[in-house]
Amino acid sequence: MNQVRAENCNGSGLRRNSWDPRMADMPNGQPFDTPLELYNIILAQGEHVRCLKAAKAAKDEIDSAVEKLLSLKTTYKAVMGEKCEPSQFPENPAPGSKSSAAATEDSGDFVDPWTVRTSSAKGIDYDKLIVQFGSSKIDKELINRIERATGQRPHRFLRRGIFFSHRDMNQVLDAYENKKPFYLYTGRGPSSEAMHVGHLIPFIFTKWLQDVFNVPLVVQMSDDEKYLWKDLTLEQAYSYTLENAKDIIACGFDINKTFIFSDLEYMGMSPGFYKNVVKIQKHVTFNQVKGIFGFTDSDCIGKISFPAVQAAPSFSNSFPHIFGDRADLQCLIPCAIDQDPYFRMTRDVAPRIGYPKPALLHSTFFPALQGAQTKMSASDTNSSIFLTDTAKQIKTKVNKHAFSGGRDTVEEHRQLGGNCDVDVSFMYLTFFLEDDDRLEQIRKDYTSGAMLTGELKKTLIDVLQPLITEHQARRKEVTNEVVKEFMTPRQLSFHFQGCSSSGARDT
Repeated sequence: MNQVRAENCNGSGLRRNSWDPRMADMPNGQPFDTPLELYNIILAQGEHVRCLKAAKAAKDEIDSAVEKLLSLKTTYKAVMGEKCEPSQFPENPAPGSKSSAAATEDSGDFVDPWTVRTSSAKGIDYDKLIVQFGSSKIDKELINRIERATGQRPHRFLRRGIFFSHRDMNQVLDAYENKKPFYLYTGRGPSSEAMHVGHLIPFIFTKWLQDVFNVPLVVQMSDDEKYLWKDLTLEQAYSYTLENAKDIIACGFDINKTFIFSDLEYMGMSPGFYKNVVKIQKHVTFNQVKGIFGFTDSDCIGKISFPAVQAAPSFSNSFPHIFGDRADLQCLIPCAIDQDPYFRMTRDVAPRIGYPKPALLHSTFFPALQGAQTKMSASDTNSSIFLTDTAKQIKTKVNKHAFSGGRDTVEEHRQLGGNCDVDVSFMYLTFFLEDDDRLEQIRKDYTSGAMLTGELKKTLIDVLQPLITEHQARRKEVTNEVVKEFMTPRQLSFHFQGCSSSGARDT
């Protein structure tokens, strides 16, 4: 998977990576992964020059940007043996190769929307992933700003770096502080009837965002995607949507501010949504989606066109029943970092079709019980804690399958202590234990050897059992009629200064 072009009008959006030794003479000493990435950077630099000229920037600034553009083009010609032409895309390396933009050669990490792989027991190196994807780290300053804007203590996922990366979150806060509207968008690919606890992470955080910012939310159920990628019938995919929607609703979303929709169902009833899909498709080439997502000539055309469907909810006029004909509302997308390629593409297209770029908040991956090397899988019942598990099943799975950072013997553990960086039970507690002080005490006790692995696992079991039991009780209250109401296109109740339209009402 390769990086889509750098952000428009952003001369600092060029990413550092490795590619070819001949790239050592790149401007500013910056090497890059692939010919396509260099090509995209040249296009971005050209757009940066045009933006500077349009803004009537200082001559020295324009001259410097032009010089950089010419130097990039010179490097491209030296490496490729031909000029860089706007309509002629270079060839790309095979998906998953060392040249892939999401593969870190020295760390062994690989991340795309379908595959997460690392050789480290600690999991993915997220600092390197930020560099690779060209996003920004969520730092203490941003967390403090969120707290000031909302008047609420930051969610534990922010405090603990579980949501660790962002794109344009400061811009969202600028809008919020100036009483300008924005909305939330997240989603779920329903590949099975039962969800696991890892699937809850974006929804738990999105629920918090909806509460503290008091904004509307759209939730995409990409059942069309799962039909295209999995061995499912259309009927199975849609039935999973309905079942998964119950778990999502059980997270506590406000029915008056939340619209959940099935792609298979909503696309046919919303001309505005489909028009945006077509606009996006027109502005993304086959070569680009191959470079971004690693598609091959043997992939069905449904897969190749699907990224435009996931992109469309980023634009407010895809939901005329909520936002009327307004196309200028900012969208904030909380999601796992593996979904970022879809939205890098979306952000590249947005200004070319007259829409604002969506902002993003990225989460880390929830580890499998067997260790942090991979994401949990809905197809392996022992890799995760499912939302349908009984208290007994939870206890058995944690005790039997949760990877331990403890020592081989009690004596050795007491002497040397455990390793919280690789211990899955401790990792799970960072997600679900609210009390920061208690979590820190557990970390100290386990690291020093005062707490044994069995005691740590019992602590996790005591946290997970009531969490899952309470979720199951809430889910039982979600009837088919409630699901239908959440999934019916309708006006949502929300209030923003100056945001009244035929499709949205103030409250």
